[in-house]
Amino acid sequence: MKSALCLWEMGRGAARVILTAEQRIEAPNWSPCGRYLLVNGGGALFRVPLDAPALVPVDLAGLTRVNNDHGIAPDGQSYAVSSHHRGLGAEIYLVPAAGGVPRLISPAAHSWWHGWSPDGKTMVYAAVRGGGRDVDLCALTLAGGEERRLTLGGCHHDGPDYAADGARIYYNCDRQGHAQIWVMGADGCGQQRLFSDQAVNWFPHPSPCGRHLIWLAYPPGTQGHPADVPVAIGRAGPDGQNREVLLEMIGGQGTMNVPNWAPDGSAFAFVRYDLPEGVI
Repeated sequence: MKSALCLWEMGRGAARVILTAEQRIEAPNWSPCGRYLLVNGGGALFRVPLDAPALVPVDLAGLTRVNNDHGIAPDGQSYAVSSHHRGLGAEIYLVPAAGGVPRLISPAAHSWWHGWSPDGKTMVYAAVRGGGRDVDLCALTLAGGEERRLTLGGCHHDGPDYAADGARIYYNCDRQGHAQIWVMGADGCGQQRLFSDQAVNWFPHPSPCGRHLIWLAYPPGTQGHPADVPVAIGRAGPDGQNREVLLEMIGGQGTMNVPNWAPDGSAFAFVRYDLPEGVI
């Protein structure tokens, strides 16, 4: 099965494929400079220059077993990378974009990076803490300070991503049944289910322009966020209203786990694992 790295262009209302690969690639980020994408595959990290798309390996100075929870700092100078490098479970490292020694950031495993505050000072991520099995959302200020839990168990929380103003965090949560899209204040207050339908909804991403929210919708009854299944990408306003389906395809895990918007909000990147005739 091929991976197809795609851009959905808001002005055209359509997608185009910019790169296909025989290997599985996943989770595109769009760089703040707008010139390249960042993806993972086979435990490694790759840049994809938009002017000449190709998988260009990123030097991680020996860091291995990278998964699809990674992102680029708002200033473009560093990458947050989730890795099973030490064999303890997922941990988050900070890696200089220009190359250099990775620095362990997360205080414990399991920790899966998902979002960066617009000012670059704080990370938000999914984590398992306290010996339980629930996945909660945590925040960590990079300049120092203790990890702050934003949610307090009882269900599975995942996929946190900051709104453009930094005041809110969108995420998915199955507190009231199957996974739906929620929103809360950046401090964890005011947790609110944004909408509810029969689909199993994951990985919300608000646009940098503040006008759109996209997410990944699985068929009813789906457990977790599996790969290589029928999925749809949905779009709504930032308040969850005016929902619509943009695209249906084979995807899921790896399609758009992490922030994937172009810096000006004109497009977003995603990966599909089928390549229909006529998609170019």
